[in-house]
Amino acid sequence: MNRELISLPPEARPILAVVIHTEEEFDWNRPHDRYSTGVEHMQHIGRAQSLFDEFDIVPNYVIDYPIASKEAAILPLKSYADSGRALIGAHLHPWVSPPHMETVNAFNSYPGNLPRELETEKLRLLTEQIIESFDMHPLTYLAGRYGFGPNTAEILEELNYEVDISPAVPINFSADGGPDYSGYSNHPYWFGKQRKLLGLPGTGGYAGVLHRGGTPLYNRLTRTWMRRSRLSGLVARLRLMERIRLSPEDYSEPEMRRITKTLVRDGVRIFVFSFHSPSIHPGGTPYVQSEADLKRFLDKCRRYFYYFLNTLNGIPMTPVEIRRYLESVSSTE
Repeated sequence: MNRELISLPPEARPILAVVIHTEEEFDWNRPHDRYSTGVEHMQHIGRAQSLFDEFDIVPNYVIDYPIASKEAAILPLKSYADSGRALIGAHLHPWVSPPHMETVNAFNSYPGNLPRELETEKLRLLTEQIIESFDMHPLTYLAGRYGFGPNTAEILEELNYEVDISPAVPINFSADGGPDYSGYSNHPYWFGKQRKLLGLPGTGGYAGVLHRGGTPLYNRLTRTWMRRSRLSGLVARLRLMERIRLSPEDYSEPEMRRITKTLVRDGVRIFVFSFHSPSIHPGGTPYVQSEADLKRFLDKCRRYFYYFLNTLNGIPMTPVEIRRYLESVSSTE
């Protein structure tokens, strides 16, 4: 995909977007299941929303079909959206999104791998369901399993989306047929036929004195023989090179601060912080299995938000606000 990277001046304040993968509950250790569509955890979504409210953050809940079609999920999210405290976007999990025409397997769990007609129809029906449930057209999209494909840009343009948040820098999902984002930077970009779609990568990368070696060096350091020789462990313990994503799932608050500091020094000014909605209830994801885990999880978020918005003098924006901001910056150049 041809991308036109956007860089902001060094004096620009860092910007933080919070994006929540808002989805059904399922067992992450089992194959995808078309019948796992529970949304009971959404009765607890206020645990996250109250934290966002504390910092005047308007989160972007990107929602999939079970969330968009069940009252238990619609009611709290609509109240947040109607009061201006949240933005609703789309998140396509193909295996639980009509029409159910494809075989359910790992390859087809990436929506961009589906035939163009089927990817289009699934996203069209999800979009219409969101419009029906929330009385608004979603403008932001995050492909399920980060599965942006060769036809996705055209489909987004056809369905009047404005921002894509699918890339997961710097992860390579190609082992089971997914996209490879290991070569992506964290800078936003314009793309699409009209160059009007904004690509907003989920933030991630490498920290440590060797971080400029990027994915090629990281891959060498994590090869099997390196792990067996314990050199990989030594590199990690000395923090010479760490791969970190901006998420409280799997990463500590100090780790998130380290990748943020590194990227700020490297000129990145727009950051996307994300997690999955079932993480706000114990047992919903592998990352939160108890009330103690949940307390630690929310505390990580709170401390990171304080660091970004106070220590770094950052500002929160939704992905749509970021697009408007970048348009205004471009128009004054």
